Amino acid sequence: MAIFVLRLPAVKERTGLSRSSIYLRITNHQFPAPISLGGRAVGWLEEDIGNWLKQKIEQGRVHDHGQP
Repeated sequence: MAIFVLRLPAVKERTGLSRSSIYLRITNHQFPAPISLGGRAVGWLEEDIGNWLKQKIEQGRVHDHGQP
């Protein structure tokens, strides 16, 4: 099983969120936290970002259909 780490530009591109929105959501526990890559470098597990996106899609679909 391959593990892929995404850097911030890739996370921004995949989510459509800005840097400040990502870090605000991390602070509010509404977005996956990054992992340390050493020094000042951080990244996000691709699987975590994919799961977050799936959750957002499902939430959007529930609201679009008038369900709670």
